[in-house]
Amino acid sequence: MHFTHAPDLTGATAFMTTHARLLDRRRFELLRGTGTPAAVVTALDAYRNGDGGYGYALEPDLRSALSQPVGALFAFEVFEECGPAVFSRTTQLCDWLDSISLPDGGLPFALPMTGADAAGSAPFWAGADPDVSSLHMTSELAAAAHRVGLHDPAVRDHPWLARATGFCQERIAGLDRPPPAVEFRFVLDLLDTLHPGRPWAPAELERLAGFLPRDGSPLPVEGGGEGETLRLLDFSPRPGRPLRALLDPAVVADELDQLAADQREDGGWGVDWTAHSPAAALEWRGYATVRALTILRAHGVPLAHER
Repeated sequence: MHFTHAPDLTGATAFMTTHARLLDRRRFELLRGTGTPAAVVTALDAYRNGDGGYGYALEPDLRSALSQPVGALFAFEVFEECGPAVFSRTTQLCDWLDSISLPDGGLPFALPMTGADAAGSAPFWAGADPDVSSLHMTSELAAAAHRVGLHDPAVRDHPWLARATGFCQERIAGLDRPPPAVEFRFVLDLLDTLHPGRPWAPAELERLAGFLPRDGSPLPVEGGGEGETLRLLDFSPRPGRPLRALLDPAVVADELDQLAADQREDGGWGVDWTAHSPAAALEWRGYATVRALTILRAHGVPLAHER
């Protein structure tokens, strides 16, 4: 694929060295072929609690030390990147998710935080109802876990994942319109991940993907910051997937070129949502830089060691 803009990898390296948290620096090394899965997971362990879950601002806008469902998402992302290496922590994480699942198989959006432990966290985390199952949270975690399960049988066969997937299937079947943009992103991600392994997923993917703007117009994030949107690459970051086949290739190419052009003068990428603490603002940028380069590499942009 031809790109008008190419990322400045020297600048990106300098940005990560100067500003990124250790976990994202280790992920960046792994992406460039200079790191190891063991080093990445060692960095991830700093966010891990004794119950098998993850907290301590692994999601930068949720500063609580307590294990939280969204912390599990970020951990699964790391385990996916580290594949085919397998770590026992994945089984323990699934056990923890099973322990906090609600009777219908769904997960709450967030668990309660009190007092100073909620300091610095976004209001939507601190104010979540722990007694209501969230399709948003359950679908994003199930999708990430299913991708880890492609190389980790303990995750693939864990009873938590089966229950969570069943909850999502039932809720998705009841959707007669797209849910709010961020939830919509994760519903499509789950369907794309399950296609064609689950007979019900392809038709649901095609039905719901029909609500995406054909011209690639960004979708505003309900309740988000000014100008916060989701673009087609947020919904379909990986090439060669069933969802990608339903999108206009020319629009995707333009999106990829824009992603490369979005690199800032300091070498890093940014985010368009509001960070809720100065620490989170920098942590998000390191995360976003790894994400941008991961997407570009998947679409044929070589990183420095590949030239």
